[in-house]
Amino acid sequence: MANPVLECVPNVSEGRDPKVLERLAEAVRGVPGVALADVHADPDHHRSVWSLLGAPEAVTRAALALAEAVFACVDMRRHHGVHRRIGALDVVPFVPLAGMTMDEAVARARAFGQDLASAHQLPVYFYGAAAPAPDGRTLQGIRAGEYEALGAKLADPEWRPDAGPARLDAAKGATAVGARGVLIAYNVWLAGADLAAARAIARAVRESSGGLPKVQALGLPLARRGTVQVSMNLVDYRVTSLARAFDAVRAEADRIGVAISRGELVGLAPRAAFEGRPPASVGLGDMTPEQYLETHLERLGA
Repeated sequence: MANPVLECVPNVSEGRDPKVLERLAEAVRGVPGVALADVHADPDHHRSVWSLLGAPEAVTRAALALAEAVFACVDMRRHHGVHRRIGALDVVPFVPLAGMTMDEAVARARAFGQDLASAHQLPVYFYGAAAPAPDGRTLQGIRAGEYEALGAKLADPEWRPDAGPARLDAAKGATAVGARGVLIAYNVWLAGADLAAARAIARAVRESSGGLPKVQALGLPLARRGTVQVSMNLVDYRVTSLARAFDAVRAEADRIGVAISRGELVGLAPRAAFEGRPPASVGLGDMTPEQYLETHLERLGA
């Protein structure tokens, strides 16, 4: 029987200071039985995305260790970036990969959220499959208004947190904890700095505007690198693959006369998301085997 494998993908509001990122990595590496499969840091987003895999109990301990390190060195009062966020430890999704059900991942997420709120006295919202009701809060709704509006949101009885106090800790903010399936975070960079073009392409390809199913997309500036990107979440790669998303962005870019410079994978992706195509065909010419989800599952005996 395969060993159960849980993935946790914490998003941290720090993407610029290598010393802080190394301190956070040391906290995760100090927990036995957890593979730190990937760390993706972006200075314009001012955000890092961490991919932790392993046995469920070990992954939970590593996520709590990461949280403690984050709250020791990330202060939201000094944070500014282009990515939406509500807290230092912004979002913590749990993803069942092998030998686990979604219900088990939900239980793990809720227990983690309760422990996090109790240990650090911060508000925690549950989302996705971990939301208290089937039609519960979405991550987009939780992040609406971002950190800057969090104090007012916490004062609204309709936005009472699912765990922790309904008050703002200005340094920590709040955390969204969820359970979900495999999500692929994938960006396509455009040549040049035409933000209007990036936003138009994002509008054309995202589901909410009538585009591709199970695709969320925004056009974002990358000021430090003098360019723009179409930032996408592929919520279900079996419905819209990475290959199909890239082709849609390219077709729309061609239509409005904008060139694509590269793709960018944030974290890991399963091989099936490429539909048999080489990574270079979706702008990922520098992709390594370490970025395939299966590489780490095989090492973990799943």
